[in-house]
Amino acid sequence: MRWDNLTAPPVEGDPERAAPATPPLPLALPGAITRTFDTPEFAGMTFYEVQAKSILNRVPGQSRVPFEWTINPYRGCSHACVYCVSGDTPILMADGRTKPISELEPGDRIYGTERRGAYRRYVTTTVLDKWSTVKPAYRVTLEDGTILIASGDHRFLSERGWKYVTGTMHGNARRPYLTTNNRLIGTGRFAVGPKESLGYRLGYLCGMIRGDAHLGTFSYSYGTVHRFRLALADDEALSRSERYLALEGVKTQRFTYAQVSTTRRAMTAIRTSKQRDIETIADRIRWPVEPSDDWRLGFLAGIFDAEGSCSRGILRISNSDDAILDQTTAALRHFGLVCVREDRGLPNRVREIRLTGGLAARLRFFHLTDPAITRKRSIEGGALKHQGALRVVGIEELGLELPLWDITTGTGDFIANGVVSHNCFARNTHTYLDLDAGVDFDRKVIVKVNAGELVRRELAAPKWRGAHVAMGTNVDCYQRAEGRYRLMPQIITALRDFANPFSILTKGTLILRDLPLLRQAAEVTSVGISFSVGFVDEQLWRSVEPGTPHPRRRLDAVRALTDAGFSVGVLMAPILPGLSDGDESIDATVSAIAAAGATSVTALPLHLRSGAREWYAPWLAREHPHLVQRYRELYRAGAYAPQAYQREVTARVRIAARRHGLHRAEVGDNRQLPEPPPAPTAEQLTLL
Repeated sequence: MRWDNLTAPPVEGDPERAAPATPPLPLALPGAITRTFDTPEFAGMTFYEVQAKSILNRVPGQSRVPFEWTINPYRGCSHACVYCVSGDTPILMADGRTKPISELEPGDRIYGTERRGAYRRYVTTTVLDKWSTVKPAYRVTLEDGTILIASGDHRFLSERGWKYVTGTMHGNARRPYLTTNNRLIGTGRFAVGPKESLGYRLGYLCGMIRGDAHLGTFSYSYGTVHRFRLALADDEALSRSERYLALEGVKTQRFTYAQVSTTRRAMTAIRTSKQRDIETIADRIRWPVEPSDDWRLGFLAGIFDAEGSCSRGILRISNSDDAILDQTTAALRHFGLVCVREDRGLPNRVREIRLTGGLAARLRFFHLTDPAITRKRSIEGGALKHQGALRVVGIEELGLELPLWDITTGTGDFIANGVVSHNCFARNTHTYLDLDAGVDFDRKVIVKVNAGELVRRELAAPKWRGAHVAMGTNVDCYQRAEGRYRLMPQIITALRDFANPFSILTKGTLILRDLPLLRQAAEVTSVGISFSVGFVDEQLWRSVEPGTPHPRRRLDAVRALTDAGFSVGVLMAPILPGLSDGDESIDATVSAIAAAGATSVTALPLHLRSGAREWYAPWLAREHPHLVQRYRELYRAGAYAPQAYQREVTARVRIAARRHGLHRAEVGDNRQLPEPPPAPTAEQLTLL
C-alpha cells in the first residue's frame, strides 16, 4: 500500500491505519481518510473513507422507479458536470416567490420545465439535492440587464439548445457554448421584492380593506354601531391583514363566515366593533396625497389579493370604484407595467384593469408587489417563450474563484434569475463532492465505512416502516472495492435481522461471497437479485467495461444464484446502438442469459444523461468514429433514444427471449426479483 497526502505516517504495527488526509481534499469531505493501494486492481485509484451521517436514501416521489428507498455504501465506481451559479442567484419557487439558491434545501418546491407536446412548459418540481464548490467565475450579461454569475461549466437554455458558459470548437473541451449571437430562454431578470415597511403595510391595508372589507359606523333606533369585517377564503391574505392591523393597534377576532359547500369554499373572517378600532382603520386607509413607492407596492398587493385574478395567463383587477381603479392604474404605470382598462358589461358597473406583457410582466408584478395569496401566482403549464431582450451581450471571466451552488431537481432544470438553467444528476452525483463526473468517478471512490452500523440504527428507528430497499441503483454495491471493505455483509445482516425486504442490482460476481447471508435473509423476507449483462462480446466488453467482471462470469453467477433457489432477473443494459443492438449480438446475449437460468430479461437501450454524455462522446469518437453521426441523430432530443428505436430493440429482445424459452417469471415467491427498473432508472455507470 502507498500512502499519500498524510499528516502523519502510518501507525507502527497497523498497516491498514491511515491519518486524515491534508488538502487537497474534496471540499465536501472534511476529515476524510484517504487511501491508495499498490495492488494492481486498485492502481491509480484513491479511496476516501468517510463517516456518513445517514444511509437510507429516499427516492424522489416523481421518479419512475418501483422502489422508494435505496442504500449506497459507495460513491464512485471502481469498475472502470457541472457547477452552477452564485449563491445569491434568485430561484423561482413554486409559490411564485424567489429564494437565493444558497438558501434552498432538499424538498423545497420550485419551478422547472418539461416538454409537453410541441412546447416546453413551466412545471413545479422538487429540489432533490444541493451542494456548493469554489470555481473560476464568469459574468454573463443579457440585453435586459440580467447578470448571471456562473462557472464556465454551467449550462443555460438558449434558442439553439443547451449551451455551456464557455467551451471550444476543438479538443477535449469541445462542447456547445454561449456566444453573443445566442438568446436565452425565460422571462428575464426577477424584480426585487418589497420591504415590509410602514408604507407597504398601510398600502396593503388600503387595497385590501377598500377592495373587500365591510367598514362603517351605522345609526339605529337602539343606538350607534361600529363595524369592521373582512371575510376571505384564503388564509394567507387574512392572516397578513390581521397582523398588519395588530401592528396599528387594532386587535380583531376570528370567526367562521361561511361553511364549505358544493359551490363555494369555506370563508373565515376577522372583525371588530370598537369605535376606536374603526376610527384607526379609517385613518390608516385614507388616500395619501403623495403616495410613496412602498405604499404603491403594498396597495397593488392588497387590491390584487382582494379583487385580482390570474387565470389562463391573464392578470386582472376588478372593481366598480373609480378612485380604486385610478389608483391601481397609476401605481401600475408608475412601475412601468402596461395595463388597459376594460368595461365588459359586468354587473354593478364592475370594470377591469388587465395587465399586458405576458408572463414576464406577470412575474414582475408578483415579485415587485408580493401579494399574499400564492394560488393566484401559479404559472404551472405556461409555455416558455423567446424573449428578445435576453440576447447575450457579454461573457467575461472575473479572474477569481467564487463559491458557486448547484441543485438537482426532478425535471433536471430550474429557473435562475429568469432564465432556464440546467442541473446535474450516479456519475453526476460525484460532482456533489467537488469531484468531476469522468475520471474522478472512476478513480476516486467515497467509502461510507460506517454503512453497516448506520443501516442497523436506521432500521431500528421507530419511524421506519420496513419499506423495500433497493441497492445498486446508483453505483454497484459489489464493485471491486467491496472485496476490500466488506460493507455488504454488514448491510445484509442488518436487513436480515429486521426482516426488511430488499433487492440488489449488480455486475459484480462478488455477490456470491454473500450467498449464505442472502439465503438466510430470503427465509425471513423478500430478496430480489438482478444482474446487468448488456452483451457477451468479449472485445466490446474489454473496450467498454474493462473494470467489470467478464459477462460470462456474471452469467455463471446468475447460474449459481439460480441453483441456490433465487429467481434472478437480468437487465440487458446498456444495449449500445451500432455496437450491440444487431440481431446476432442480441440473440447471442439472450441465449446466454437463458442458458444461465435467468427468470426474466429486460432490455434497456443506452441512455446518456448529462455527465455520462460528455464522457461517452469522446470515447465513441475515438473508438468508433463512423457511429458519431448516428448517435447525434439518435440523441438529438436529449438523454434517451427515440421511442421508436427503444420499442424496436425491446421487441427484438422479447422475440429472442421467446425463441430461447425465456419467459418473465411471475412475481410472488419471497425470493423473487420485483419488476426490474424501467428504462430511465437503470444504471450505466461503468460504461466508460
